[in-house]
Amino acid sequence: MTHPLITRLLSTNAGWAALALRLPIGIIFAAHGAQKLFGWFGGYGLEGTGKWMASIGLEPGYLMALLAGSGEFFGGLALIIGLLVRPAAAVLAIAMLVAIFSVHFANGLFMSNNGYEFGLALLAASVSLMLSGAGRASIDAALSGSAPKA
Repeated sequence: MTHPLITRLLSTNAGWAALALRLPIGIIFAAHGAQKLFGWFGGYGLEGTGKWMASIGLEPGYLMALLAGSGEFFGGLALIIGLLVRPAAAVLAIAMLVAIFSVHFANGLFMSNNGYEFGLALLAASVSLMLSGAGRASIDAALSGSAPKA
């Protein structure tokens, strides 16, 4: 028998719609994390990202880059495969709050001014998945037995 906390963590009250949210948001987060961790997709890797984070006051920069990159990369992968979606989405929501308020908020809403609109959209998607769970097409639903009936 599964521990009740684990069951609640993995449970979901969402249907198929969560999959449509999980996949693109997971890809975006995993790609951004890969930029920070590995320098993929034109990113700066841990060293470069760490120096930048330190330059904006997020110290120690290397550790902050490791935490943000790991949260985004592994959290994004968790969303894609549908495993531990609620805790992954919580970590991703926190990462977006930090990004919004430490980098983008002072620039206003619009991305054209390096504003927070993209971060806000990712925050909203993360909070939605944190509240709803992974949905019917997920490992979480299979493990918890909570997939909604057709």
